[in-house]
Amino acid sequence: MSDTIAAIATGKTVSAIGIVRISGDNALTVADDIFRAAARTTPRATTVTTLKNAENRKLYYGEIHDENGNLIDLCLCTVSRAPGSYTGEDTVEFHCHGSPVVLTEVLQTLFKHGVRQALPGEFTKRAFLNGRMDLTQAEAVIDIIESETPAAARNAAGQLHGSIGTKMESVYNRLLDIMTHFHAVIDYPDEDIDDFQMQNYLTTLRETENELQKMLETHERSKVLREGIPTVIIGRPNTGKSSLLNALLGYDRAIVTDIAGTTRDTIEEKILIGNVLLRLIDTAGLRKTNDSIEKLGVERTHAAISKAGLVILVLDGSEPLKNEDYDALHSIPPDVPKIAVVNKSDLPAELNINELKKLGIDNCKISALSGEGLISLDEEIQKLFPEFGKSSAERQSACGELITNIRQTEAISRAASSIHSAATALTASVTPDAVLTDIEAAMAAIGEITGSVIKEDIISGIFERFCVGK
Repeated sequence: MSDTIAAIATGKTVSAIGIVRISGDNALTVADDIFRAAARTTPRATTVTTLKNAENRKLYYGEIHDENGNLIDLCLCTVSRAPGSYTGEDTVEFHCHGSPVVLTEVLQTLFKHGVRQALPGEFTKRAFLNGRMDLTQAEAVIDIIESETPAAARNAAGQLHGSIGTKMESVYNRLLDIMTHFHAVIDYPDEDIDDFQMQNYLTTLRETENELQKMLETHERSKVLREGIPTVIIGRPNTGKSSLLNALLGYDRAIVTDIAGTTRDTIEEKILIGNVLLRLIDTAGLRKTNDSIEKLGVERTHAAISKAGLVILVLDGSEPLKNEDYDALHSIPPDVPKIAVVNKSDLPAELNINELKKLGIDNCKISALSGEGLISLDEEIQKLFPEFGKSSAERQSACGELITNIRQTEAISRAASSIHSAATALTASVTPDAVLTDIEAAMAAIGEITGSVIKEDIISGIFERFCVGK
């Protein structure tokens, strides 16, 4: 018997529709206590006298009443019975008008009928514990909710479909075959069992290690997919760095003045340009200064440049290039993608574009004040990162093959390391028990990934990330 839980499954703001979700052994009974299905209005319309007679996944129109019989809302109700529901338990959803007050009234009424408030992620946690999904799929639920780009959403959807779990199961089963055969030969020496096939074992171990290593290689790309490319906006003071940030974001995020050194610290915001998620970092102007606070800002600018995945050098197009412009350009590591933005195109041009071409840096003219040229800048940035277009990388994200989860990455790494040790031991002709120890360690690590090996602290940590209602 599981206690019955409920939560508002939609946001707390006013919306067209709001959903209250119930799950547990008494979900249907409690829902019947407060919901009254409307009478049939047409010969073909469906009605029920009790939700216990309702068909699964069918919408029924009716009224919700509080414990005193007062009408709360007119709504739609749907039932999903165990074990085929999301949680694996009997579940009921009320699709109400999206007033937070109405939804709260429905929830409070359920509480008075013995239902308790669901904890963050508890619906999905129950789905995992009831075998409706493995742990990689459960983690994909929060990833798809938090995704900020279409590619990230596709990757999470692929993992929700079981892409990671399927691969892990394949590796696990091949290791299990080796383990089973080893034990059979050792434990039953008098039986007619094929002897050890060392070369076959070694081939399997190397294949599975290679598969896991390929999965690990996707993690760095997935970090960019999830977190965005760290994009540092640099330049000498008063070239328009903060104005560019504001123009790209479409609102005034950074303070803009004519006073040099206004920006003293880094400011971060995310923006999606095409399919490329950028983590924009506005920085203090690069120049020599005696101001101790401004010096600290310049130091932080250099620190940000050292970790950048893209650098946007902002130049003042109404002035010739200055030594500080050259210094800023030379501060960019040679292997970091970069683009020069020649700002203030609304003013008479004094900067010689040919000098930039000689320096080997792509450039784009814009006016951060009017927005002129921003589309061209977007296009130039997308050219620098073709892998985020409709390419093989995007197709890979659609299959859910990019490992975005640090917990999974760490466990896959341990599994790969243990398999490598097992293969090394096998080639060194050590005793079988040493090989088996490494294979068991690899299988245990894989079990942590899928959740077949359950550790309560890991489970709790995963579902604490979830919002209430999911």
